[in-house]
Amino acid sequence: MFHLDFEYFAFRIINMRWNIKPSPDPEKVTQLSKEINVDNSIAKLLVLRGIENYAAAKTFFRPNLTDLHNPFLMKDMDVAVRRIELAIANNENVMIFGDYDVDGTTAVSLVYTYLKTYYKNVVSYIPDRYNEGYGVSYLGIDFASDNDISLIIALDCGIKAIDKVAYAITKNIDFIICDHHIPGSELPKAVAILNPKQDACNYPYDELCGCGIGFKLIQAIGEKRNLGIEHFVPYLDLVATAIAADIVPVTGENRTLAYFGMQVINQSPRTGIKALISQIKRPILNITDVVFTIAPRINAAGRMKSGLHAVKLLTETDFDKAKQFAVTIEKYNLDRRDLDKQITVAALQQIKDNNEEADSTTVVFDKNWHKGVIGIVASRLIETYYRPTLVFTKSGDFLAASARSVRGFDVYKALEACSDFMVQFGGHKYAAGLTLKPENYQKFKTKFEEVVKNTIPKELLIPEIRIDSTVFLSDLTPKFNRIIKQFGPFGPQNMKPVFLTSALRDNGYGKTVGEDGAHLKLSIISGSDTKTYNAIGFGLGNKQDLINNGKSFDAVYTVEENHWNGITSLQLNLKDLRGN
Repeated sequence: MFHLDFEYFAFRIINMRWNIKPSPDPEKVTQLSKEINVDNSIAKLLVLRGIENYAAAKTFFRPNLTDLHNPFLMKDMDVAVRRIELAIANNENVMIFGDYDVDGTTAVSLVYTYLKTYYKNVVSYIPDRYNEGYGVSYLGIDFASDNDISLIIALDCGIKAIDKVAYAITKNIDFIICDHHIPGSELPKAVAILNPKQDACNYPYDELCGCGIGFKLIQAIGEKRNLGIEHFVPYLDLVATAIAADIVPVTGENRTLAYFGMQVINQSPRTGIKALISQIKRPILNITDVVFTIAPRINAAGRMKSGLHAVKLLTETDFDKAKQFAVTIEKYNLDRRDLDKQITVAALQQIKDNNEEADSTTVVFDKNWHKGVIGIVASRLIETYYRPTLVFTKSGDFLAASARSVRGFDVYKALEACSDFMVQFGGHKYAAGLTLKPENYQKFKTKFEEVVKNTIPKELLIPEIRIDSTVFLSDLTPKFNRIIKQFGPFGPQNMKPVFLTSALRDNGYGKTVGEDGAHLKLSIISGSDTKTYNAIGFGLGNKQDLINNGKSFDAVYTVEENHWNGITSLQLNLKDLRGN
């Protein structure tokens, strides 16, 4: 449902908390180092991730498709499969319905393309962001009724669609709901609900995204048709894209799905993703590239026009047609970026004009702001004012908002405390959406500020950098980097390791680069070591004074590869600097 956008915008918070993770048990580190024959520095990073023995390390470094769980362990999976088999036996028309973001459109594309391999009476449907809003819609149900559709499979939405599912029942339409968002106290009267977060569901992993649950559904259908897991590997490019975009934990089953999905993206992607990659012009992609390049483009279709454009791209098998779709979507993405910047500037000005810089929350509104980009703008505002943020715009007779939170604070729970003023809301800990009546806006804003102010620990209003380990620059060898690369795919709960090195100096050629000198480019040296290490600090241009005139400074960074003119070298991606 909610996609968090990480494209860089030229605003950046100055003060950050540096938090070095507690050192793990040295005996565990030494033991693991011996068991898998790696340096202690690598073993320490693994133990910090909960990997403490050979078996766990083998699973981590060498994921296997056999690691995937039995889909029938998910509550209602058997019921869902039987209902789909019945629909096929009775020659019923089936609608695949999904949200308009990356998770929803990839999920629809996945289930639609699989079912179409052996059953023709299947259609896809993505609601219009403006006329229908998020999730299951009355217009969608009416479309199904008008077209003699008797089964709707809803993906990445539906867990709170109680009234709409009841409406569908009056029209003799059954629902199968595949959702990963937090259920309410009451569930819709669907034929089957696939959601590991619901009560009484004993599925071993509850952090699947919507597309991931769609994958488990087709895996289950396939098992009934005597198809092995290898048959479904080609669908994993969609699952990996959704995992990257929806910012779900890259642990357990998600990591296995992402691991093999990234292989598909780089070796044999579906035609639509291949067309997108041809626009990006990058030979090899990692999961961060998917977050920054593929995901925003897929998302742009639903933000600026219609999510169906993304589904058409992702289900197209003719490369020339797919390229045409990709070119159109690229235009949507450029338009989205322009709007994003314009609205972010206006929102920042609104905060200043209203003297709200010191509040515990950011809540802004303009009736003319484009509904398709308010979620991105909320993320941008957090880059400047690090606090729970809501961006409102007008949507029909109501006001609609996208909410984003800061690490450690559950914005969904905060919204629950304000439910008296909302028409509806949904989401998860760090991202949510809501609608309310215009006359309740100010009451809601006051209540939300009060709830957050009284519940958020003050330290959470200062962004945190979690540091895995202190190292010397000389530790950063090509071998060290090769092993760190195998920690991927990276993402929440399996982030790229962050290192701290002290007493560094720039060699005198450090400078700001980029628009308005927003970024910092350095050549770093350490102590008596004459070797220089290239470094780039996005958004750190305002810290140039810390490195001028040979000053000593400490740096927090990740290690990355820089490819230029056929040469690959290590580069430090600076997260923050501090003067000594």
